[in-house]
Amino acid sequence: MAFAENKNDIQNKIKGTNTLGDLEKIRLYYLGKKGLIPEALKGLGLLSIEEKKSKGQELNITKKFIEDTIKDQKINIENIEISKKITQESIDVTLPPNITQQGKIHPISQTIFSIIEIFSNLNYSVETGPDIETDFNNFTALNIPEHHPAREMQDTFYIEDGKNNNVLRTHTSPVQVRTMFKDKPPIKIIVPGRTYRSDSDATHAPMFHQVEGLVVDKMSTMVDLKSTLVKFLEEFFEIKNLQYRFRPSYFPFTEPSAEMDVAYTKVNNKIKIGEGNDWLEILGCGMVNPVVLDNCKIDSKIYQGFAFGMGIERLSMLKYGITDLRSFFDLNYRWLDHFGFSVLDNYSRSGL
Repeated sequence: MAFAENKNDIQNKIKGTNTLGDLEKIRLYYLGKKGLIPEALKGLGLLSIEEKKSKGQELNITKKFIEDTIKDQKINIENIEISKKITQESIDVTLPPNITQQGKIHPISQTIFSIIEIFSNLNYSVETGPDIETDFNNFTALNIPEHHPAREMQDTFYIEDGKNNNVLRTHTSPVQVRTMFKDKPPIKIIVPGRTYRSDSDATHAPMFHQVEGLVVDKMSTMVDLKSTLVKFLEEFFEIKNLQYRFRPSYFPFTEPSAEMDVAYTKVNNKIKIGEGNDWLEILGCGMVNPVVLDNCKIDSKIYQGFAFGMGIERLSMLKYGITDLRSFFDLNYRWLDHFGFSVLDNYSRSGL
């Protein structure tokens, strides 16, 4: 089969295509298995040697010309399609932004971040432990006797496993016990975490959060405890010259024990911490009872220390103006959108 088309006609056909599909049809027409060029090459066998050489060379040149022209046209078509796509996808910067709803950090988490940040600057480390605790760690080691009301079923969630007398921890103090067994003094830790008690109303929840602190060394006194707590509260509530007082109290695990109150005023049903004529209990504290140290295999004749504990929900409510404890656990997005915090509000993620 003779090939009679000239290069100009071929080039015009190829350049006249507008899509890759049309270009592929042209390629198959000339170069496919049954295309004009392969069929012409098959017919060379019927020619003389001289004609075969001449025609073969001519067909190969034409074949190369067609391949190169198709390649160039393919690039042209692709560039045109890309330009069209870019034009269609152009962004109108004058349009309002398409704002997507973003999650918020829960006030409790925010409060924990703040507490960890402040105490980290005071060289405290963060310790954590299991929510299910032994009776020994939760009560006995902390000098809480068997007849103490905290051990009653109406106040504590007991785990019935048939073997061990375990409980859902009623405070984070068991982590202090674990730390004293694990580490040698000096010890300087805070322990934030979940705790559980059988209680539920507008000011109490069966699951809540606490942060406790423990210092054990040879020199710490009530003066150190007082200065630590005042420093923390002033930084947490972002106030200066905090008005406060310490009242004698009783806790089995500290001796002497005290409760710390802060002055406050109420303006438009909102509590303002730091000054005023009224007092609000904020935390409990005291010097570690020597019995607790001895129970944890620390020689109370050599070492002493102080401990403190406070409710994280209570701190959060006072700082951010939240009035109902139950709202922390309601899974209300509108509430979280109002009281929650952007990730960008947090410059630290140390600790938890």
